[in-house]
Amino acid sequence: MEQSGICATFHIFVKYRQNATWQGILAWKEGHQEMEFCSVLELIIEMDAILGRK
Repeated sequence: MEQSGICATFHIFVKYRQNATWQGILAWKEGHQEMEFCSVLELIIEMDAILGRK
């Protein structure tokens, strides 16, 4: 099976769990960037944006 697409390494550090969601830091290893997120939705949007850039 042939794979296609983009591969990225993310480290997710969850600091808090409030209002039934996570808050923490998303670290993108290949891009050497870290960004804070306030919800799981925001986390997914950030990851999608990073993968869209590659």
